[in-house]
Amino acid sequence: MKVLADLKRQGLIRHIGLSNVTAAQVAEAQAITDIVCVQNNYNLANRSDDALIDHLAQQGIAYVPFFPLGGFTPLQSSTLSAVAERLGARPMQVALAWLLHRSPNILLIPGTSSVVHLRENLAAAQLTLSPETLAELDRIAAASEAAKH
Repeated sequence: MKVLADLKRQGLIRHIGLSNVTAAQVAEAQAITDIVCVQNNYNLANRSDDALIDHLAQQGIAYVPFFPLGGFTPLQSSTLSAVAERLGARPMQVALAWLLHRSPNILLIPGTSSVVHLRENLAAAQLTLSPETLAELDRIAAASEAAKH
């Protein structure tokens, strides 16, 4: 980190972001230099960074979730499917919309190789999720966690 901070001071790097880090590692890096974003695994079912996202939002630091749609094991939930059906959307659109509703510091970069999926991903930003729907979707993480144990 100190090498990157030196490069930043020399004007060779403008901004520094972190990936796959804990809150303690973010704090350690912030003691050395300003951090502009954090990228960790986070989605509707994997909510281990909830507190970190909130802490970063308070500081105006962006959070970029990787695997926002579940990665190699795409998100699957009867709740997610039911919400999508009610909204006339696809489940992955609802999962992206949930992330956008989760916190203003979340920046999404859902990858795709299809123009159709790109349009679907963009349409997710237009979905409005009511507080009741958000609460329903929030319960997916608890069910996912319970299934692991």
